[in-house]
Amino acid sequence: MIVKQVTDILEELAPLAYAEDFDNVGLLVGDSKMEVTGVLVTLDTLENIVDEAIAEKCNLIVSFHPIIFGGLKKITGANYVQRVVIKAIQNNIAIYSMHTALDNSNQGVNAKICEILGLKNTNILIPQKKTIKKLTTYIPKNEAENLKNALFKVGAGNIGNYSNCSFSFNGTGSYKAGENANPLKGEIGKTHFEEETQISITFEKALLSKIIATLKENHPYEEIAYEVITLENINQNIGIGMIGELEKPMLEVDFLTFVKEKMNAEGIRHSALLGKKIKRVAVLGGSGAFAISPARHASADILITSDIKYHQFYEAEGKMIVADIGHYETEQFTKNLLVDYLTKKIPNFAIRLSGCKTNPIKYF
Repeated sequence: MIVKQVTDILEELAPLAYAEDFDNVGLLVGDSKMEVTGVLVTLDTLENIVDEAIAEKCNLIVSFHPIIFGGLKKITGANYVQRVVIKAIQNNIAIYSMHTALDNSNQGVNAKICEILGLKNTNILIPQKKTIKKLTTYIPKNEAENLKNALFKVGAGNIGNYSNCSFSFNGTGSYKAGENANPLKGEIGKTHFEEETQISITFEKALLSKIIATLKENHPYEEIAYEVITLENINQNIGIGMIGELEKPMLEVDFLTFVKEKMNAEGIRHSALLGKKIKRVAVLGGSGAFAISPARHASADILITSDIKYHQFYEAEGKMIVADIGHYETEQFTKNLLVDYLTKKIPNFAIRLSGCKTNPIKYF
């Protein structure tokens, strides 16, 4: 396999189109056409991780966090980021990052936390906006079903638990072919009227290039009339954070003890206990202060996240508990998720789970 074939598989799980605008995801170092000898999966790409990749004969590192986040103006080895890039290039190792693309996947970081904690009836906590698009096009009436079926095949027309969803309307289209045109029907210089079907179909924005390519491959006209608009509708399948329920309610102290054990947390910083049982649990891997208000409005009893500042604990407003278990701790199982996913997708390929713990925070 080449690098792009592996990353295409990863983008089925976490399309890069859903990464946050501030992020830096995708192939950060290396040639997408390079043949892959093995894949090393890690949370962070540090120098010792590149050394591990070399030792394991893996020339593709799949990392959750991007090693290159801001712009690099110099690559002189002056800091750890530059040294990682230099060592990777010197050893012909590619580095691919997923970060917030995987955060926003409904099978990603937060789904894994829910699995570890045994949460049921899970939903996205903060759905990402503007992820649904709608294609409208016009096609000769007898060609409409073929086009719709081709679009359905590449993923258009899925709404919740329903597939092959579309709306069609029959009418009369008109056009006049210019001197250099090659019309399917009608004559150059004469206005032609054709019985046409208007097709409207929705799709997720990550499919945009595939949808347009399919439209062009399956439409008989030389010039295709179509429009694509972005909808305001909420897509519950894409977004950050999740909320779910425990199978049985737990006392607050018992639940915090449970979380500490399951998430291998050295300690938990939390807001005041409220003297009620925990049933609804919100989770957000990584820095999640921005999820306090959404979790509260979703009637969560507790939010499990990290990187909460002093004053942000007050935002719980006495309605729920905010628990900071550590940044690394919330994301640590992400690499296991990716190894399991890749192993199922390409079972006969060398997929390695990094044995290095990259947490920079130590506890005294």
